[in-house]
Amino acid sequence: MRSEKEMFDLIVGVAKQDERIRAVYMNGSRTNPHAPTDIFQDYDIVYVVTETTSFITDEKWTNIFGELLMIQEPDKNDQSIGIDMDFTRSYGYLMLFTDGNRIDLHIETKESMIEGYISDKLTLPLLDKDNCLPSIPGPTDIDYHVKKPTEPLFMSCCNEFWWCLQNVAKGIWRDELPYAKQMFEYVVREQLDEMISWWVGIKYDFQISTGKMGKYFKRYLPESYWDMYKATYSDSNYDNMWNSVFTACELFRALAKDVAEYFRYTYEVKDDTNMTNYLKDVRELPVDAKGIY
Repeated sequence: MRSEKEMFDLIVGVAKQDERIRAVYMNGSRTNPHAPTDIFQDYDIVYVVTETTSFITDEKWTNIFGELLMIQEPDKNDQSIGIDMDFTRSYGYLMLFTDGNRIDLHIETKESMIEGYISDKLTLPLLDKDNCLPSIPGPTDIDYHVKKPTEPLFMSCCNEFWWCLQNVAKGIWRDELPYAKQMFEYVVREQLDEMISWWVGIKYDFQISTGKMGKYFKRYLPESYWDMYKATYSDSNYDNMWNSVFTACELFRALAKDVAEYFRYTYEVKDDTNMTNYLKDVRELPVDAKGIY
């Protein structure tokens, strides 16, 4: 696997030798001093170019970065399904190489760069032939820090969590596995993860990020809560799914009460109690039940 130095030498070296490329900058985890480093970190690179057409029409030009295992061109994919795309301003390549390195390369014109360059605070200039890159402070992940919830946002999160669990229960009773699983994983879990982030934010004075999709939860949660969170993931067995549902309820309840107490918000205990009892009742319903109550 090529080293970080080899990759940066290659990325910047290509830009230096190509007159169409006028500047290079990087964003993403490699610019974040708080992000863990490992062998899977990709290189989020932007080339500021004089035009995009000559790059796009030469499908082999990316070979200069190494032997490809796979490439994805998301803009081309979007256009192929009917989305209106303007390739004259920007274009992207996601490249995984046979040595394990990955480059997410974005080419854009100067006009496109000016619109977005300062919007991402995790940005680091690497090369500027024409002094076209605006002056910016050093990279910071402040935009990704957990944000304090307003009371309406907190109340909405709690309401959505408890309400949508009845959909999970319904899906399990009906033996509608895809519906039940997706309702839990994509709707209910989103609220649980939000509450976890707020709880962690409180513990760290809202000066940290819990990472994309909660990938740093393990780092910041106490072991007991992390064990509970792991237990909210289950297989396709309905008994195991029910156990995960009730573990999620227990964890959400504990965290939400702490968050409510910290901000002096209201936690609707009645919703919690009523829905917990409802879930218990549905779990015991026979498959041929003619009524819930």
